[in-house]
Amino acid sequence: MMLKTADLVKTSYSPEDITFLLKDMSKIQIESNVDTREKAFSLGHHYSESLPIEYRPSEEYLHLYNQAMLQLSSYVAQLVGIVTRRVHKYAKTDHVVIVSLARAGSPVGILMRRYARSFLDLDWPHFSVSILRGKGIDENAIKTIRELYPNYHLQFVDGWTGKGAIQKELTKSIQKLNQQGLHLNDDLAVLSDPGGCATLYSTREDILIPNAFLNSTVSGLISRTILNNSFQSPEDYHGAKYYADLEEEDVSNAFVNQISAHFLAQEKAILARSKEFPIKNERTWLGMQVAQEIAHKYYKNSDLTKVKPSVGETTRTLLRRKPYKILLRDESDEAVKHILSLCQEKNIPIEIIPDLYYRAIGLIESEELI
Repeated sequence: MMLKTADLVKTSYSPEDITFLLKDMSKIQIESNVDTREKAFSLGHHYSESLPIEYRPSEEYLHLYNQAMLQLSSYVAQLVGIVTRRVHKYAKTDHVVIVSLARAGSPVGILMRRYARSFLDLDWPHFSVSILRGKGIDENAIKTIRELYPNYHLQFVDGWTGKGAIQKELTKSIQKLNQQGLHLNDDLAVLSDPGGCATLYSTREDILIPNAFLNSTVSGLISRTILNNSFQSPEDYHGAKYYADLEEEDVSNAFVNQISAHFLAQEKAILARSKEFPIKNERTWLGMQVAQEIAHKYYKNSDLTKVKPSVGETTRTLLRRKPYKILLRDESDEAVKHILSLCQEKNIPIEIIPDLYYRAIGLIESEELI
């Protein structure tokens, strides 16, 4: 089967690193401001039907991002190497296809592909696809990959976990696709799994992974993924836009280049740490339990969808949604400096909870607040 690329969305990444199986919707005006989107959500519209207006970070915020990259690039490189080696052992084959979940998983998939080439001498194809809460994974995209690589292990990859909603969505989608004979597994590979819901991970600490700081400008200039029946047919892939107007601000390739430059120096630690725990670990779902407790405490209807746990999810909530409050374990923690900056910029109150399981949790505004 030949992959048709004419209708795929453009990206600032090299085609050597990644192929986005996303329909190009760059010419469609589908953006709405935060208030309009939140009202649409309250009326039952799905978040993938529209896009948030792309947030342009301030100079102060970009300074925090650059500081985080200086401090964390080598550690993230180590995490990439660990999870890549675990995937290789788990797959029990050299024939692996990386299927990253757009967008947070996309740069992680690129880094895993680069590590596998340099240190395992393996050329793993890499595709990035859409998965949407409440809608599932893009079945057309997965079927395309399976047709191209019928006997390969397809490894799903994301950046981090929050409470585990995407893992649950992935499991449900894989069960459906396997009924159609696709022979897939739902073992998600991530760098950080504070939710305790992934089985292939590098750490279960709630760590800051710097691509959580930014939106499209660290994700190949790709928007969030879109599923809107007004512009897409059932045969189409999920869609996305390419933000050409942000090309001067794009750090997508700088991000993966800066981290992959540390692979060699981290290889000794990668080899040592990748042997520390089993290839595949059991899911504890601890993050989901914590999120349920928070939802019960802050919302009359215990609405779990309003709780966004982890540093990464809290950051994305501040960039895309309308939180009414941010919970922090320790406001002096270096990993939450950018969260403090965004809260100050957007006038979002902060509550300090010293025994909080996560470093940060974002709470979405709701009419059902206690």
